[in-house]
Amino acid sequence: MLLWLAFVVVATVAGGMVTQQEPTPAELTNGAARHAERILDDAGLSLPAHEVVFVHSDRETVGSPRFRAAVTGVVGRIKGTGKVRDVVSPLDPAGAAAVSADRHSALVQFDMAGDAVTAKEEVQPVLDAVARSAEASPGVTVEQFGEASFAHKYEEKLHSDYTGAETISFPVTLGILLVAFGALVAALLPVVLALTAVVAAGGLLTLSSHLVHVDQNGSSVMSLIGIAVGVDYSLFYIRRVREERARGNSTEAAVSAAAATSGRSVIVSGLTVMVSLAGLFLSGNGIFYGMATATIIVVAVAVLGSVTVLPALLSLLGRRIDKGRVPLLPRMRTAHAEDAAGAGRRGFWGAVLGAVLRRPAVSLVLCGGALLALVAPAFSLHTSDPGVSDLPARSLPVLRTYEHIQRAFPGSSTPAKVVVRADGLGGAAGDAALRNFTKAVEAASPQLSGPVTFRVSDDGKVAVATVGLAGTGTDDTSVRALRTLRTQVVPKTFGAIAGADVAVGGTTAASVDTNANLSDRAPWVAGFVLVFTFAVMLVSFRSLVVAAFTLVLNTLSVGAAYGIVVLVFQRGWGEGLLGFTSTGGIASWVPLFMFVFLFGLSMDYHVFVVSRIREGHDRGLSTDRAIEQGIRGTASVVTGAAVVMVAVAGVFGMLPQLSMKESGVGMATAVLVDATFIRIVLLPATMKLLGDANWYLPGWLSRLPAGVAERAAADGGAAAERAERPAERETIASGG
Repeated sequence: MLLWLAFVVVATVAGGMVTQQEPTPAELTNGAARHAERILDDAGLSLPAHEVVFVHSDRETVGSPRFRAAVTGVVGRIKGTGKVRDVVSPLDPAGAAAVSADRHSALVQFDMAGDAVTAKEEVQPVLDAVARSAEASPGVTVEQFGEASFAHKYEEKLHSDYTGAETISFPVTLGILLVAFGALVAALLPVVLALTAVVAAGGLLTLSSHLVHVDQNGSSVMSLIGIAVGVDYSLFYIRRVREERARGNSTEAAVSAAAATSGRSVIVSGLTVMVSLAGLFLSGNGIFYGMATATIIVVAVAVLGSVTVLPALLSLLGRRIDKGRVPLLPRMRTAHAEDAAGAGRRGFWGAVLGAVLRRPAVSLVLCGGALLALVAPAFSLHTSDPGVSDLPARSLPVLRTYEHIQRAFPGSSTPAKVVVRADGLGGAAGDAALRNFTKAVEAASPQLSGPVTFRVSDDGKVAVATVGLAGTGTDDTSVRALRTLRTQVVPKTFGAIAGADVAVGGTTAASVDTNANLSDRAPWVAGFVLVFTFAVMLVSFRSLVVAAFTLVLNTLSVGAAYGIVVLVFQRGWGEGLLGFTSTGGIASWVPLFMFVFLFGLSMDYHVFVVSRIREGHDRGLSTDRAIEQGIRGTASVVTGAAVVMVAVAGVFGMLPQLSMKESGVGMATAVLVDATFIRIVLLPATMKLLGDANWYLPGWLSRLPAGVAERAAADGGAAAERAERPAERETIASGG
């Protein structure tokens, strides 16, 4: 225990000594958009963070004294901060294009003086200056929006929301475990272990980010996964210890038996989750690299804690694990394994399981048909980058400013970047191409809009032009505008320069190119996960049949989650209930992450349940009897673990960030389906129908090593034999 605490402290302190490294713009995208960012990086030509101040009045126009005074005031104040450069006033000839058609709105344009990456940390004085200008101009709206100001407010909001979600998730989890165990100490143990695992993993993640960069999504998902798997693994372990002690075994023998059974299941499950998540490294995208790294670290730490400090604490606590009994909560008072198994026959799920085992074919058809109906909408799944729509405008004032600007100046806040690498861009050739480009942009209006900006590197070999795209930046209108820019405007202008290397980047290009890349890479990622899962199940249970139907069941579980996510978010059926506005698609990172993680997570429950079935079979029970005892013996712990996961995912699903809503609801749905329809209906029905064929292994595979369940059963039996010495027996009421 002391070693674990030392590990947590060292990891946390070490992580606190360095800064977490975030992905570069090039790492966050793919295709031509990535190529554009790399050209800029190689040339050392980074665009500064561009900002605008939106000045608007319903009564006044740009020519009125009050409007002009508001513009002049904000220009003076932001210049006085010393944080800006290249300020362009709409009252000057150079800024004349930044006046709306009705002349009731105008934009003060400027760039942040520092580096674009760190500008979000320097923008607060500018925001304060704009706020003072708004106070000094009654009757005139003065608001700021831009790359730095949005990133600054967005990260503040996310940090606040995620901290709140984590704060809520722990007491919710504790409450569920109190009901499951009926004792405070038993309920606290998994929560404390999960909390320390998340803290330690956070420090390790900061260190590892210097090798694999991690963005905000990776850090947030790490907390969600860490809480869930940390509690699940502890729950499996504690439940088995209490079950063994209910049989009359000593604490030492119970912990040994749990280590030989549930402990091995935790290791196999954890390794499966980690290797499945490693499939994300085949995605070719920095967002997934960060997510994979974050979740692999937290799962590894949770497994380490579950198989080291947890058994040590259980041995140390002994009978005291049941201290703090909660009055009025039901608890099982059994002293014998036979009574515990009988208790599994009671309740709703016990009745369902009984019906399934009596009519397996009917159960398989009805439940399988229902799940296939849920899977059907998944075939229309469409991904997109929600962009600024990831948060509702009502949750962040800066997004309301964005909407105001979009109405008055469509496309002005989401420009495309045309990056050109060629000789002589600072001379006549570059000037001629820029003039042609500007004319082509005007001809392509309203899909493309000015003003066009142009910046050339010191050596004249790299240049970047920016141009506004119609639409929100990620909708179909913006995608069509990008296609026009790439296929019609660029080839006839910058593309006509001899030897030019031209690539179009920006928000819209990054969304389109990343989605295209994920479509290409998704089969490789899915294939990796499927093949690995099959191999793990084949080796673990020495059964070709078990390995095969594992893939089918897990695919049904994930497919059903996809279908519900499509209905709720893509088609907008859950807008009113969950408080969001559908973008017509699912965030590009969500489906692939859900597939990889849920396939790995399903193995938690699957390995745990099938291990118990195989354990009974290897003790000499018939297949039918082993299925019944295995399902009944694990139903309560699987249900408890699923409730914890659903609750934690549900808390994160209530966050205002749309992509986290999608992932939270998707994971909660998949776990709920997996723990009920799959484990209580389809798994026992399938195994019941297959009978002894469940354990079929071709002769040419007989050289496979002994399965996990076989070794676990043997070791568990040895532990039980050692427990038979009367002097070592202890009697305890089980709350499992």
